[in-house]
Amino acid sequence: MLSDEKILITGPAGRIASALAETLTEDNEVWGIARFGEPAKRTRVEDLGVTTRALDLADGDFGDLPTDFTYLLHFAADFSVDDYERALRVNAEGTGFVLEHCRKAKAAIVMSTVTVYKPHPDPWHAFREDDPLGDVMLPDRLPYSISKIAEEAVARYCARSFDLPVTIARMGSAYGAQGGLPLWHLEAIAAGEAVKTRWDPMPYSPIHDDDVVAQVEPLLDAASVPATIVNWCGDEPVSVQQWSAYFGELLGVEPEIVVEEVIGSSVGSVGDHTKRTSITGPGTVHWRDGFRREAEKRYPDRIGAAASSD
Repeated sequence: MLSDEKILITGPAGRIASALAETLTEDNEVWGIARFGEPAKRTRVEDLGVTTRALDLADGDFGDLPTDFTYLLHFAADFSVDDYERALRVNAEGTGFVLEHCRKAKAAIVMSTVTVYKPHPDPWHAFREDDPLGDVMLPDRLPYSISKIAEEAVARYCARSFDLPVTIARMGSAYGAQGGLPLWHLEAIAAGEAVKTRWDPMPYSPIHDDDVVAQVEPLLDAASVPATIVNWCGDEPVSVQQWSAYFGELLGVEPEIVVEEVIGSSVGSVGDHTKRTSITGPGTVHWRDGFRREAEKRYPDRIGAAASSD
């Protein structure tokens, strides 16, 4: 893991970035920037040992934020439901502002998403980095695909214009201590509520926080000019239906899955991990092991009881 570096993390209170912050502060000077609309989240980040500044990436005003960071981990993102203007200002323009601010760094990771790929008719199609891009038509985050494609274009320009090595990492379905899609479904099943998804099957490439943290350094080492583009996904595709069934087994209940089709939306979100594996090596957390571990943390009494009754 990285040590003796000065690292800037954008969005450090976020679900994925917070796990990185917790690990990186052990041996590095870590700073974090976000709007911090909720003071409690800022406090939690600072309690990890992160020096924070409250700012809005879309404004491009970084105040007294230093410029001598050795690495940038740009994880902040806008998840507007339907505000395309706001999404483009944060995800695209904001990316340009922060890369310009950190142009002296040794390298940067810009976290994108596998939802930049044009929908494919095969739900189990593993999207490669050179597959066509397009709008996934997420019903609850309409601007997301478009704004993240724009973000990638800005990041590619910045890498070349500033001679700044960049890795654009297209994140899959990450999960861990602060949740994630699979674990939100776990919580629904545990509460006796239906799991809702848009297709049957609906496959993803889940990746545990442990693998995300372990893969940061090699992904930074792989940063280049022009930018390196790579899927940041788990090694094993698994569908909502499959992981819901597994959570049901762990809890000793029969999960209810409700499919609400969204015509035109992507029928799968699986990323090809070949290129990432060549950079980081294989993942270390099998999806069943990771899901069970997180389920045991949340429902230790129920998981044990279900196992005893088998």
